Amino acid sequence: MTVHGERAVVPTATTDEAERALAEFTTAYNAADWAYDPSLDAHRVTGSLGAINQAGLKARSVTHPDGNPDHRPLELSDVRWAIPKKAGWPRWFVADADSNLDTDRGAGDNRWVLLFVREGSDRMWEAAHLAVLAPGDVPAFRRDADGWAEAAPADGASLAAAPADLSREYAAYLKTGEPKVFAAGPHTSGLRENRTRIANRPGLALQFADQALDSGPFAPVGLVTEDGGALVFFSSRFFERRTAAQGYRPKVTPAEKPLLSGDVRNTLTKEWVAGLTARVAPAGAEGDRVRVVNRMQGVTALKGS
Repeated sequence: MTVHGERAVVPTATTDEAERALAEFTTAYNAADWAYDPSLDAHRVTGSLGAINQAGLKARSVTHPDGNPDHRPLELSDVRWAIPKKAGWPRWFVADADSNLDTDRGAGDNRWVLLFVREGSDRMWEAAHLAVLAPGDVPAFRRDADGWAEAAPADGASLAAAPADLSREYAAYLKTGEPKVFAAGPHTSGLRENRTRIANRPGLALQFADQALDSGPFAPVGLVTEDGGALVFFSSRFFERRTAAQGYRPKVTPAEKPLLSGDVRNTLTKEWVAGLTARVAPAGAEGDRVRVVNRMQGVTALKGS
């Protein structure tokens, strides 16, 4: 009997594979952070986390050519794995770990929830998302009798919203307030309110343009939670255009200058990438359908004109 690997529903990784992937990511992350050298972890990050990480290291390699004077090696412990069973590629799993960079008590206590993705049999495991959550905000995942997690359906068949649509719907929501899929919060209604508040400063006008970012390594994935909903990781891109009044130029900080192309005359456009983590309610649930629980964003490019 022939078993077709692209069709068989199997665990996406063994626990040993997952442990090695996390250890290799941590080693590469620490080396890159110590030297401020993006090449040292470029092979261990991808998606939104990779875009933010690589741009940040590129900039800091210029502003701090001797490396990171404040480097503190990352250590991850008390790791809890959520490895789903699924067919085909890409494959992914979640590592929920305690980092040594928090306070371990009170409001400063948190967990690092890392999504690892492998695009094919000839590819490495790479970290695509990082969500920093309070311990009580990390959901319990649905598991089968053998402890394997369940991948969330991209089409949202059992959910109140389709993971495959979240990036596009989020971009539309930030522009218009529609569709009304997202619960109020700092990463949704609060973000829209803040943009409105800062849109017209004296001598400086700000415009925002949001785009879906949902293909290749940025494709949304998720895991079914015990309540029948899902924890979904998705990405977004947006552009922030700053136009100064006649005779003035938008400011470029020293930390941003290494990512700048073009000459800044009266306009500066910043390109941002954001990695988002959301709780999606089960189908038929009343109330909020999608609650964004974490947003990590970073400037990846700037263009002057």
